[in-house]
Amino acid sequence: MAQADIIIADEKLLPQAVELYNSMFRPKREVDFFKRRFLGRYNVLTLIARLGEVPVGFWIGFELKPGMFYHWLGAVKPDVRRSGIARQLQEAQQAWAKDHGYEHIRCECLNHQREFIHFAVEVGYDIVGIRWDSTHADNLIVFEKHLVE
Repeated sequence: MAQADIIIADEKLLPQAVELYNSMFRPKREVDFFKRRFLGRYNVLTLIARLGEVPVGFWIGFELKPGMFYHWLGAVKPDVRRSGIARQLQEAQQAWAKDHGYEHIRCECLNHQREFIHFAVEVGYDIVGIRWDSTHADNLIVFEKHLVE
């Protein structure tokens, strides 16, 4: 189990998250793509996981609606997956959301992203719905996790 340092990225560190994104996803995106996505969003949170000084993962979310935080995007570099880093990022996001008064976290993933589906269920998310994503021609699985008991 790796112990990563989880840091809250400010605008100055956003390029590190974008670089991680571009190393794992296509099409590549520029920092401005992320900044546009954040426009009009409350409580945008970007987390970066580092092993030593090396960024190895990121987790991004924002308020979806009052009381609900939305985990929009996240990933861990393939060479360090299955070492607990995604769980550490998820736990940090969850703790931050709870500390900021959110009662639920929602996330979605495409049906073919089986690793994330298993991960979400393993860390306590419930499947609450399915919706069609015409952009990807695939179903999106909708998950929610309650933060308060």
